[in-house]
Amino acid sequence: MEKQTSNQKSPPQSELEVLIRARYPLIYVVSWEEQRVLKEVWDIADRLNKKVYEWSITMGLVPGGTSIQSQKQKDSASQDPLVALDTVVEHVEPALYVFKDFHPFLKGQNMSVVRRMREIAISLKNTFKTIIIISPTFQLPGDLEKDLTVIDYSLPCAADLAKLLDRVIEQVKDNPKLKVNISGDVREQIVHSLLGLTLAEAENVLAKTLVQNRALNAESVEVINSEKKQIIRKNGMLEYYDSCENMNTVGGLDELKTWLDRRSEAFTDRARTFGLPAPKGVLLLGVQGCGKSLMAKAISSVWKLPLLRFDVGRVFGSLVGSSEENVRRAIRVAESVAPAILWLDEIDKAFRGSRSSGGSTDGGTSARVFGTFLTWMSEKTSPVFVVSTANDITSLPPELLRKGRFDEIFFVDLPLTEEREDIFRVHLKKRKFDPDIFDIKRLAAATVGYSGAEIEEAVVSAMFDVFYENRNLSTDDILNAVSRTVPLSKTMSEDMNTLREWAQGRARPAAGRLFTEQKQQRQIEI
Repeated sequence: MEKQTSNQKSPPQSELEVLIRARYPLIYVVSWEEQRVLKEVWDIADRLNKKVYEWSITMGLVPGGTSIQSQKQKDSASQDPLVALDTVVEHVEPALYVFKDFHPFLKGQNMSVVRRMREIAISLKNTFKTIIIISPTFQLPGDLEKDLTVIDYSLPCAADLAKLLDRVIEQVKDNPKLKVNISGDVREQIVHSLLGLTLAEAENVLAKTLVQNRALNAESVEVINSEKKQIIRKNGMLEYYDSCENMNTVGGLDELKTWLDRRSEAFTDRARTFGLPAPKGVLLLGVQGCGKSLMAKAISSVWKLPLLRFDVGRVFGSLVGSSEENVRRAIRVAESVAPAILWLDEIDKAFRGSRSSGGSTDGGTSARVFGTFLTWMSEKTSPVFVVSTANDITSLPPELLRKGRFDEIFFVDLPLTEEREDIFRVHLKKRKFDPDIFDIKRLAAATVGYSGAEIEEAVVSAMFDVFYENRNLSTDDILNAVSRTVPLSKTMSEDMNTLREWAQGRARPAAGRLFTEQKQQRQIEI
């Protein structure tokens, strides 16, 4: 019988406990954290005065807590899943039966096991016995859809990770070789960076940063993010970027920088307490080579969040339905390491086939993948900030541009005179030159209509020339390199004018100037 308590406030019931109390016979828990689920099962069994039995292919059905070294209690007969299920039926006392990694036996070819599970679902309905399957993989035959209840066991929340951090600090606080006195802000950064890891992974990485840095401090966040990099690498759909860029390496775009700076604390607990939701994302439209991708990398460094590049090309698999599953899997991984930045570079090319004019070329796969991604963007509650870049607005589906998908749409145009001066300074400093020894104003005046990427290439090209001639770089060397370059603004002037006309009134200027001012200055310059 269930244990009765009086004059005590009951702890909040988890979904798993609710199902057990409601006598659901078959429960499937999808989780990598077997030990964490087992701990909850034991806590529930203790409250309900039930026994716990555990099954695995190596041990058979044994009393819960049996060590793998206890070969005497090993039940070889019940290693057979059918024998184990029969044993569950034969037991009469209230109990919870945990079946570990049982999913391979639920495949279609094991019809005897599937059939026995259906019979047991009926048999256990009016008993105090429950079978709980724990597996990191979800495999459910259609025959069991109505008999088995599935729970996606969420990863540890911030409160769970805060308790773990407190426990680790308590264990090492008396060690004179370790520094674990962390401030409130640093503590919050560490806890938030641990989100997306299992408790075992979080404990391991905290031990790693103690060994590596001999402390728990702000540098621990970088160590933790490197652990998340392993998770991303295993996924295959996402690429983890180690960004070394910051806002000082991006010339111009002052309005965009200000907008991002005001959201730099948006993922903190203070923002949640204030009532602010996590920002959804930003769409950067504009001319090629003007710093859109560079800005995505800079956001990661400034906000101290992992940057995940979503390669949509990898999503489109050869099997029907696999592309949609790939994008869902990529989204799950991004959410698992949140808070994070998800970067979709050149989204106009990635989802070109989603428009009605091109959807038939791939059987509608692009449209379905795009629909999956759009739905997630509108409904996501996890702190994943989406940064998308695009060059060709004619390829963008109109659904992507409506309010609610992104917090803001910025238009990144060719740099004006002051911005070109900033860009020259950035690239000269980046290559260990003193900008003050160059005529920056003269260089900016000679590069009207040049993008940031073209200015950088001119600097690099001049460096190659003087390196070959074994002499110092000068303003004239850069001007010579500029004169040999035909900017994209001249070769594709019609397309750029079309892009500017579209952006006027539809997007916010990233440089902070009104479109009319920009247009007037460009006419004067050109």
